Amino acid sequence: MDNQQSQIWTQRYTDYLQDKDSRPARIVYQRDRARVIHSASFRRLQAKTQIFGLSESDFYRTRLTHSMEVAQIGSGLVEQLITVGIDDSGNEKPYVEWLPSFYLIEAICLAHDLGHPPYGHGGEVALNYMMRHHGGFEGNAQTLRILAKLGEYTPEHGLDLSRRTALGVMKYPAIYNNVIAVNTDYQAQLKEMQVDDFRTLKMNRWSPPKSIYLEEKQIFDWVLQPFSAADRERFTQLAECQSCHQQTQYKALDTTIMELADDIAYGIHDLEDAVEMKMVSRDLWQAEVMEDAEFQKYQLWDDEMTERLFSNSSRGRKHAVSKMVGIMVEGIYMDENGEFEHPLLRYQARLKEGEAAVLDLLKRFVFKNVITIPEVKQMEYKGQLIVLELFKSLRANPSALLPTSSYNKYLQAETEQAQQRVISDYIAGMTNTYASRLYAKLFTPTQGSIFDRL
Repeated sequence: MDNQQSQIWTQRYTDYLQDKDSRPARIVYQRDRARVIHSASFRRLQAKTQIFGLSESDFYRTRLTHSMEVAQIGSGLVEQLITVGIDDSGNEKPYVEWLPSFYLIEAICLAHDLGHPPYGHGGEVALNYMMRHHGGFEGNAQTLRILAKLGEYTPEHGLDLSRRTALGVMKYPAIYNNVIAVNTDYQAQLKEMQVDDFRTLKMNRWSPPKSIYLEEKQIFDWVLQPFSAADRERFTQLAECQSCHQQTQYKALDTTIMELADDIAYGIHDLEDAVEMKMVSRDLWQAEVMEDAEFQKYQLWDDEMTERLFSNSSRGRKHAVSKMVGIMVEGIYMDENGEFEHPLLRYQARLKEGEAAVLDLLKRFVFKNVITIPEVKQMEYKGQLIVLELFKSLRANPSALLPTSSYNKYLQAETEQAQQRVISDYIAGMTNTYASRLYAKLFTPTQGSIFDRL
């Protein structure tokens, strides 16, 4: 990659607006990572759940520890792509010069969950319901909003990360309004009467489309500016979907690496939490993973892995988890999508057939036996009700209930949608603990004091 190409991708939005030259990649990407790590949004991930409640144990993962593991795995995937990026003649394959640096991939991985609201997907659905007539809510869209506007590094442009880092974080390059516009079923839902008793609300009908807010369209267009018109059109096109939200089909190179790291952390590290909590038995593992036809076809490990994973030794479990992760990391390779011109869209990191199939099996196993069991879904539902009630009260009484800084933004907002987005941003930024304590303070008669510091 020549210096001119490099400077296009290291450019920050403020550089672009002020017509300033970009700084070298080694400086920019290191600072991108630093800005994410030192942001308030990143610190708050320590009090947002991954799967289990924060009070269950100090051992289980939060969004913060999950993000750190994704960053570590992401670096490992890049290192492996470098290792296998040498041809038989000892020369580097063309894709190697386009691989992200370790600083860059870590910045992307650490930032990928910044927009997740309290109570995970449950909170996301609740916020989308309350914002359904005001631009919607979606966790990935909120991540870009933090990077572009809400982060504290600059007054108006958020954390102001480089163009390539922003591209890597954008998992779904489509505008929210455009996605819901082509979903006729969802358009009919939007005409339904407001539900005031939230306990009667069918939450699963209000899952948001994977997208970006219309409010961030300027930064969205700026990120995609270096691509040709044909690449931009293909990159943002939606795939057909019956009775559901359409999604984009393609992701940038760095995003494919980050998503593989995220999937590995979800399928394997979250499995470790489930085993530790004894939510998954050895017999269940044996029946649904080890003896599954898909696993039998590839057999990436033997029964010794089961012995270690279900041993009473934490060292044994750690060894098994580390071995599984290593197998997945070593299964990465670089594919090409010839429909795209630009290398950052043409090159796609993928897992080999066997590793991809087994990782998908592990993800389904965790989803079925952990994520969707009643005990977990009940806590998610409780979190949804907290978010819905908080939003309802803040919307009705912004002057009394919003913090001073948020209320000042509310007063300065020029449209009703902008006002509602202020409330949404405030709730989305809450940790599980903060949201629960605020709910108790407002709605539990015996709780709360003017001296409370939430």
